[in-house]
Amino acid sequence: MAQRASKSNSMAGPSGRASIVPGSNAARTHLPPTPKKPSMNIRKVAVLMPDSREAAQLIELDQTIDLDAIIQEITEKWHLEDPKSFALRFNEANQKMYITEKNRKDIRDGQVLNLTPSAHLTAKLIKAALSGEQLSDKTEALRKLTFLSSDITFAEEFVRLDGHKFLIENITSGKFKGDPLTNTLQSFVLIMDHNIVSWEMLEPEFIKRVADCVNITANADTTCLQFALDILKSVVLNCSSRQYVIEQTVTPVNVTPHLESKSADVQKNAIALINALFMKADDVKRKKIAETLQTQRMRNNILSNVIRGQNVGAGMAHELYVLQTLLLNLNEERMRKSVDIHDHAILREIDELRRIAFDVEGDPNINTVRKTQNSAQDYKKMGFENINNPIEDFVAAPPGVLSLDVMLYFARNHGESYMKVIVENSTRQDDHDCPFVQASKMLTKILCEILKIGEAPSEDGETYYSMFFTHDKPFEEFFCICIQLLNKTWREMKATSDDFQKVLDVVREQIIRILDQLPTSLETFRTKINSLTYAQINKLWENERLLREGQGAQLKPIIELREKIKPEIMDLIKQQRIKYLMGGSRFAKYNKGGRIRDKFWYWKLAPNQKALLYGECDENLTPQLEELPNKLLISDIQKVLTGKDCPHANSKTSKTKLPAMNVAFSFKCEQDVEPFCFMAASENEYDMWTDGVNCLIGSEMTSTQVTKDLETLLSMEIKMRMLDTEGVTIPAEAPPIPPPPANYNFAYLNL
Repeated sequence: MAQRASKSNSMAGPSGRASIVPGSNAARTHLPPTPKKPSMNIRKVAVLMPDSREAAQLIELDQTIDLDAIIQEITEKWHLEDPKSFALRFNEANQKMYITEKNRKDIRDGQVLNLTPSAHLTAKLIKAALSGEQLSDKTEALRKLTFLSSDITFAEEFVRLDGHKFLIENITSGKFKGDPLTNTLQSFVLIMDHNIVSWEMLEPEFIKRVADCVNITANADTTCLQFALDILKSVVLNCSSRQYVIEQTVTPVNVTPHLESKSADVQKNAIALINALFMKADDVKRKKIAETLQTQRMRNNILSNVIRGQNVGAGMAHELYVLQTLLLNLNEERMRKSVDIHDHAILREIDELRRIAFDVEGDPNINTVRKTQNSAQDYKKMGFENINNPIEDFVAAPPGVLSLDVMLYFARNHGESYMKVIVENSTRQDDHDCPFVQASKMLTKILCEILKIGEAPSEDGETYYSMFFTHDKPFEEFFCICIQLLNKTWREMKATSDDFQKVLDVVREQIIRILDQLPTSLETFRTKINSLTYAQINKLWENERLLREGQGAQLKPIIELREKIKPEIMDLIKQQRIKYLMGGSRFAKYNKGGRIRDKFWYWKLAPNQKALLYGECDENLTPQLEELPNKLLISDIQKVLTGKDCPHANSKTSKTKLPAMNVAFSFKCEQDVEPFCFMAASENEYDMWTDGVNCLIGSEMTSTQVTKDLETLLSMEIKMRMLDTEGVTIPAEAPPIPPPPANYNFAYLNL
């Protein structure tokens, strides 16, 4: 018994528990079975068969096994024949497509799948029903077709059976009316959206039949109208060979009444069709369309029924953005057009600008008429660069002739404001006047850049400004407001000609900030932008800078990070100073008595950084390292003297007037060794040499440039390291460390 107990104890582990030797009978008897690790490829799902009393099958769907094999196993359990005629489909409201090898990865645990007839069989049955005589069968088939056409798997099978041609024939023949026609149009749109077949296959008769749905304004079926508009839009954009048919059957005038529809989808598709017609039209027709769109009736229609009549969704916002872009891009031609310097019409327009500014009609007896004697002087006051031939000011494009157009519009339509701007600047001092013509040219270019005139509409753009739909000349009115703003900002900044670009930058910022607020009218824009003064812009910039750069500067984590990386930055600065010394510098030769006339020497740090090599040289020569015969050991330098502490700076015997003392420095060596005296050519050279030698002898670098470099590099390094925290709020204090656990008996899992 004692021996048996001893043997048992010898098998006990350190904790007193029994240790089992792997491979022994005891191990096989007492170790619990290792749980099977679940496979990442297994999905536990339920499979139903709609319209069947069969109970659902709960299966473990292995993603590594072919779908055909899985479907065969499912059909065998239900004793179904011909497994190839069945398919699996998702059974969720937003996910009802057929499951294929491409999308099976979307299957999740716990989902319910449907076992249904395959896409090929379903497409075949639907086409057969549509070809039959029973109206009820056709109606049901069209309902199913509308439901399934959004699935590309079904659409491909339906097209393979020429089902799309069958839809085209039925639409062209006019057999379907009401709901059947609506379902047919919708199914056709959904199938064509998959880009399986080309739009070029459509015949003129089909297009005319669809156009009839749009041209009948009394049509009460908004869904039918919605898809008819969608089809016509796609034909315009993708079927160039049938462009003439569209032009004959559909015009913006026919489409405009549908903007009054209560259906947001109809309105959206109507504007999308107008945009398509606009984009595909030639220059002449595009201008005619623009004239139609910019009429007061059309603008009121868009404002009242589309923009203000509903909550504009993303789709409608995109179409309005496209329409706005197309209308503003009508200015592109003039923006890119350079003037012909021999064009007499342009010369007359320029002279008209001058006459409106300086010639006043009225009673000569009360001195209200001014007949200009010197037109060149007037052109100078107006801000022309070429006062003798002002037409040359409009040669550069952009902004090209467009800048002259908007100035002339300002003068003709806002004459009082125009003359006020001209007179105000002509009475200022020459260096304080704002050159109206030059400012107008640059402002026109800025406005074109902000509004992206000349760029095609982007596919995801949604930003539109309703104020541009409130006037028949929106860009010109926009300019008139902004040029007065520029003059006001110039006055607030007390700017001179040297500040021209700075004023333009401020004005650009003012315009962008107010546009970001999406003003609803040009008058609202005028009010808001005039209240945004230069002082406010400065304050906003300062606040944003502090928020962007200084927000975390005083936070404890940032301060700790700065202190941590500061030694690294100082080492980097030291390396840069030493590298500068290795490059060498030429100095005028001084001794403690002052300048040695016509003598120069060249100093350079040795590659081993243990000595400074030097030797005399000519004023324009740079000697090589081996041409410097003299050596000053770094260990022999006791101190670097600067400024008035330098012996050559304090020399009373020097007859030479010394340069500024802020660039004088000396190397103090042993008492019996004469100091080496220098006068740097620049403050930068002075900082580099004094810092570099101080670094080599172990002294502190004291130049002002060290502080600047340290702050610049520290700030840059902090920003680089903080890039990964963009958008993350940094706490002022580090989060608290959780208390230690009650015990340290951690469990380890041997997986």
